[in-house]
Amino acid sequence: MPPWQGGGGGHTARWWCHGDKWEQHLGWGPPRQAQRGHGGQGLGAESSKVVQGLTGLRNLGNTCFMNSILQCLSNTKELRDYCLQNQYLRDLNNNSRMRTALMSEFAKLIQLLWTSSPNDSVSPSEFKMQIQRYAPRFVGYNQQDAQEFLRFLLDGLHGEVNRVLVRPRANADTLDHLPDDEKSRQMWRRYQEREDSRVSDLFVGQLKSSLTCSECGYCSTAFDPFWDLSLPIPKKGYGEVTLMDCLRLFTKEDVLDGDEKPTCCRCKARTRCTKKFSIQKFPKILVLHLKRFSEARIRASKLTTFVNFPLKDLDLREFASQSCNHTVYNLYAVSNHSGTTMGGHYTAYCKSPISSEWHSFNDSRVTPMSSSHVRSSDAYLLFYELASPSSRM
Repeated sequence: MPPWQGGGGGHTARWWCHGDKWEQHLGWGPPRQAQRGHGGQGLGAESSKVVQGLTGLRNLGNTCFMNSILQCLSNTKELRDYCLQNQYLRDLNNNSRMRTALMSEFAKLIQLLWTSSPNDSVSPSEFKMQIQRYAPRFVGYNQQDAQEFLRFLLDGLHGEVNRVLVRPRANADTLDHLPDDEKSRQMWRRYQEREDSRVSDLFVGQLKSSLTCSECGYCSTAFDPFWDLSLPIPKKGYGEVTLMDCLRLFTKEDVLDGDEKPTCCRCKARTRCTKKFSIQKFPKILVLHLKRFSEARIRASKLTTFVNFPLKDLDLREFASQSCNHTVYNLYAVSNHSGTTMGGHYTAYCKSPISSEWHSFNDSRVTPMSSSHVRSSDAYLLFYELASPSSRM
């Protein structure tokens, strides 16, 4: 994993948030640490008069990658409600590998972020202890990649609230004889027989990959679940690069030749093929990962290309594998990475599900911002929510 994509320490100590003066206990359940920020006031009678969800997260040392993702998830309305209303309690799976500590700490942290004073900053230290128990790669205070952290976190949360307690044996029956639509439904059913949670309800979609043999013309299809889509960024040419350009490059037909030749099940030989992706099932929450980082033999590099993306009405109909009525998304959060491969810093821009106002989350600092400043060349992860039909009228 690239070691440079965390921020908040080392070469980027200037990004660390200092000046926190004292601690107080907030929230419900066992006392939790809340780190009061500059000029902060305790949670009291005035709390009902202020907009909630504007609490910062203390940087524990190179943990801005974690703070950025946590703020994006905190502003994911349905996930937030799942935690605030304690709905997760009925789904806790005590048979899971790490029991339920990660989901419990995550929910308590979300509750703190939405019950603390906007001028306070919460310490995520107990949550960090649980995520590093689940994924030891996050032990310590090394710089980490925000997308990889998001994948590990969602996988861990999903596992602990998975409604499937006993997974059925893998079904080896082939579905190649079925039409694509029916094959897709059967593959989705098989997936949900093993993986079914409120977390997967929100974040998981289905990707269709088509492989066409250039010798016999036979087309084989596969349908796989996805939690996010990693989009390549086109090389700069004339004009700006848009998010649609990235999506078109991702779904562009690729030729598999030479060492990449797959085996055609009809020709029974390795043949030249073309491969193409399309979206079969659109998730409620679509996370788009802009592939800014590349690892080279000599030196890693980062693309600083400005990618223009819409804040609302992102219509993905052109990338659907079948006719679909609900393909329009609205942006609500962005995880940003500033700096270089040698040292950088993560922040988040989030649109409040309550006030619909945008704010910048820079560790302990939370400040209002204009929607016109959401787009930048630092954008790394884009969080889109599927628009309801009524919201587009």
